[in-house]
Amino acid sequence: MDFLWSEEQQQIRAAVERVCAPFDADYWLRKDQEGGFPLDFHAALAEAGWLGIAMPTEYGGAGLGISEAALMMHTIAATGAGLSGASAVHMNIFGLHPVVVFGSQLQKQRWLPPLIAGQDKACFGVTEPNAGLNTLKLTTRAERDGDHYVVSGQKVWISTAQVANKILLLARTTPQQECQGTQGLSLFYTDLDRSKIEVREIEKMGRKCVDSNQVFIDGLRIPVADRIGEEGQGFSYILHGLNPERILIAAEAVGLGRAALARATDYAKERVVFERPIGQNQGIQHPLAQAWMGLEAAHLMVQKAAFLYDRGLSCAAEANAAKYLAAEACAKACEAAIFTHGGMGYAKEYHVERYMRESWIPRLAPVSPQLIMCFIAEKVLGLPKSY
Repeated sequence: MDFLWSEEQQQIRAAVERVCAPFDADYWLRKDQEGGFPLDFHAALAEAGWLGIAMPTEYGGAGLGISEAALMMHTIAATGAGLSGASAVHMNIFGLHPVVVFGSQLQKQRWLPPLIAGQDKACFGVTEPNAGLNTLKLTTRAERDGDHYVVSGQKVWISTAQVANKILLLARTTPQQECQGTQGLSLFYTDLDRSKIEVREIEKMGRKCVDSNQVFIDGLRIPVADRIGEEGQGFSYILHGLNPERILIAAEAVGLGRAALARATDYAKERVVFERPIGQNQGIQHPLAQAWMGLEAAHLMVQKAAFLYDRGLSCAAEANAAKYLAAEACAKACEAAIFTHGGMGYAKEYHVERYMRESWIPRLAPVSPQLIMCFIAEKVLGLPKSY
């Protein structure tokens, strides 16, 4: 295996860094304080053609793999944009994968070019308050009415719903008691009609500029033409996007950790106490060295998972492991950065406390560390299912 970046990958990293350069740490600090979706950042990436990095070329995308998409997301986070910058475009990269794989040619032509061009913004409507990660227990109901479905229900932790005009929505079309296995859920991509959908923002600890929401749906009419694939097969379609999502969030976590480590290292070189830079002390050096090693190891797993995915090979264990390892390494790097800054690590102007708050996102979402360990125990080690 070649561990060096290809020339194309080096060009991707350099080009993404150039787009991100005007959006410096002070920009993201203001966004963290004031909120408001980073529309100018989103537009800059769209104008440069990056929103369709993993989309088919015939619809305006770049046709590249998850390896390149992960590199892009890592680069965005590592520039100091962190999870705020990455989350602003995250949905573009993996969210419409079910459309790419299972959508009709007409649906792809209708939906993909506007998303890639930045004209459409989509949110991902799956999680529900009474189901959590038990997706088969979703209760949002879509009832057929002629050439439409009428949808009612509730979703939670829906990112970017404040600014989205489209929603990728998973809803139950057949009552669970009438279904076997994973049947009965259908997947739709449709207009976010605010006359039928109420969006309430959730105030949260970090990433203020990328909104998270409760969504209440009451009588939303969705054309049958907006259903992806066959009725009742939505759960299987969603599964195709889970591994790339885990890989991307892992890449973003490594990037965030590296942004924190870079700030801590610079501060350790410049801060002088007792007539010597604090970075000369092993009590400062060792945690930072450990953080570097943890991030490097996690990144190798990210690369392996992406490598397998792009070649159509099984990667579920690697994708889950990458997400777990990257999230933990990121959190430790951010914590070390705060300790390196001492009291100033608690001050917003030094940015690392923002990184620490954002580091909780990949630890919690899109799947808990406990469920990842359960998955590895069962699927890799062959232990009995524990839940």
